[in-house]
Amino acid sequence: MTPTITTFAWVPEFARGFVRDIRVRWACEEVGQPYEVKLIRDAKTPEHRRFQPFGQVPTYTDDEIEIFESGAIALRIAERGKGLLPDDPAARARATQWVIAALNSVEPWVSQIGVVNLFEADKPWSAMRRDKVEADLHGRLADLAAALGDKQWLDGDTFTVGDLMMISVLGQLRNTDMLARHRNLADYVARGEARPAHRKAMADHLAVYADAPAAA
Repeated sequence: MTPTITTFAWVPEFARGFVRDIRVRWACEEVGQPYEVKLIRDAKTPEHRRFQPFGQVPTYTDDEIEIFESGAIALRIAERGKGLLPDDPAARARATQWVIAALNSVEPWVSQIGVVNLFEADKPWSAMRRDKVEADLHGRLADLAAALGDKQWLDGDTFTVGDLMMISVLGQLRNTDMLARHRNLADYVARGEARPAHRKAMADHLAVYADAPAAA
């Protein structure tokens, strides 16, 4: 059975390139795993919530399991394929560690920038929060920049699923100047997004919306 990813048939223009199916597509491309895509217009339906209780995308199905959450899906793909998880047990654990760090220790701070700059930009409290949100994020980015140092990837010379997830999280900042103060992180994201697998995944993600009709 070819794995199937469920994602949106349409999103507004500002969200294109940011929906989390890009992470799953990228993982599949890195390991050479063909996949199919099921497009839905509404993730809040009872049918979808029976599988994804929070009404989100992506979801993933293969011949053995049905799961949701982009981190869990990327790890599943990495475990079944070759190239994203090292054979050495310690290095494998570190790759998994960075997946969890990306989602738990970095993404919550990244997401708040979207809240104040976009989703709640018209609220009176948003402008008052912005300086604190940006300062908190810069603090977290500085910690990550120090951990990366002058290495090519988080664990040295080997690109892993941990890098895939971290770069996907940091890529949410691509339309801001938040990475400008952290040169090694900006270069790190650029290296990751230049990988052929990422370029293919992004192109396929964006192609869904190229001719998609507007939301009803």
